[in-house]
Amino acid sequence: MRLLLISNSTMPGEPYLSYPMPEIKKFLGDQSLKALFIPYAAVTFSFDVYEGKVSERFAELGHTVTSIHHSKDFVEAVDEAEVLVVGGGNTWQLVRMMNDNGLFPLIRERVLAGVPFIGWSAGANVACPTLRTTNDMPIIDPKGFECLNLVPFQINPHYLDKNPEGHGGETREQRIEEFLEINPNIHVIGLREGTMLRREEDQLKLIGERSARIFKKGVAPAEMSNKDNLNFLL
Repeated sequence: MRLLLISNSTMPGEPYLSYPMPEIKKFLGDQSLKALFIPYAAVTFSFDVYEGKVSERFAELGHTVTSIHHSKDFVEAVDEAEVLVVGGGNTWQLVRMMNDNGLFPLIRERVLAGVPFIGWSAGANVACPTLRTTNDMPIIDPKGFECLNLVPFQINPHYLDKNPEGHGGETREQRIEEFLEINPNIHVIGLREGTMLRREEDQLKLIGERSARIFKKGVAPAEMSNKDNLNFLL
């Protein structure tokens, strides 16, 4: 199994997908590949626009991108993909459309067979067992919380250590602690912006200069860097 799970697509002031590009290049290698893009997390802009943005960046690395929203046969589209790419946006919308189109079992089967998977933000969240550590507003009924279950832990993308100035609601850590009260047997990774997780079979590595915050019920949160061994999470 090969996964590249990215917290966020773009850092402030940078072009789209700029900071992950070197890691995407290393992950996919030099051979030109055909990527199938899942754009369903887009809500306020069209799937065509989303496909164009992603296609432009992947073309710089020599890869072609086709969005699944053009497909008439989803089974064929997933079967023919050499890379599976899931973009960020609203996780609830993404899960709803993946459920509506029967994509979860199709994609999971291909990834388990060795097809590389890249997801950022909502696209990283759906690699988890469920969507329940998303930050997104539940704008639509997802028809179930279950996701791809490619990793046995939950990711909280865009993890923040404290609230923005003037905000009096729960911190991200408090919300994750609520999740752990209900789900005491699962780890949650607070994946800060500018970082990503790379899985190669039974090896899990944090990439980026910032640490990740690891949560588990009954255990003090731990800060793990790119020098730490994360394989225990698998």
